[in-house]
Amino acid sequence: MKAIEASLREVQENFSFINSRLGDPREPFDRLALENMMLGYALIDRMIERKVDLFSFGQLRAFLELNALVLCGQDDQVRLESMPHLVATDKHFFDNLDGGIRDVVEWYDLHASESVWIRAAGVYIRMLSEPQLFIEGNHRTGALVMSYILAREGKPPFVLTVPHAKPFFEWTTLFSTKRKSGFFLRWQMRRLSHQFAAFLVTQADPRFLRAGRD
Repeated sequence: MKAIEASLREVQENFSFINSRLGDPREPFDRLALENMMLGYALIDRMIERKVDLFSFGQLRAFLELNALVLCGQDDQVRLESMPHLVATDKHFFDNLDGGIRDVVEWYDLHASESVWIRAAGVYIRMLSEPQLFIEGNHRTGALVMSYILAREGKPPFVLTVPHAKPFFEWTTLFSTKRKSGFFLRWQMRRLSHQFAAFLVTQADPRFLRAGRD
């Protein structure tokens, strides 16, 4: 966890430079966003230790908790003030037939025989493409879900680093322009998931994997 936090702090310190190189600039990656991401990484670490299957029907609310963590952290007052948004996210998550959690889980199940890198990549694409899985915080929550998928099978979790931040944000922007119901994503999904999986492999860093989990 210390290595993950150190990498995120380095990204935070260099975020203005990273943002200046993007065609689609991002919101600042501030101290609170970093702290909330670390809460998310801690949660997926606990889920893996407890052998929680995030994609099983009984555990789907863990997706919502990851999203709530990256947006609100654990502060009870912030959660209370954010309740209207969290309730709306809950409805969007379960009721959106075109892009809710059913789409993500079905894609994951259909590709169970693929490599863990392709499964992580594909789930991220399904989360980011329109309509997105959450109302807000999709790329941060998606990074945590990818980390869960990878670390559960002994691979380093996805952690944003300065050298890989620009291409990661460019991938994210591309995925967010795709529509799940559109012809182009159905046609491009296999190619995009393989290409993004190759990116995930190149940026994988064993420093971020807990000892004894490789």
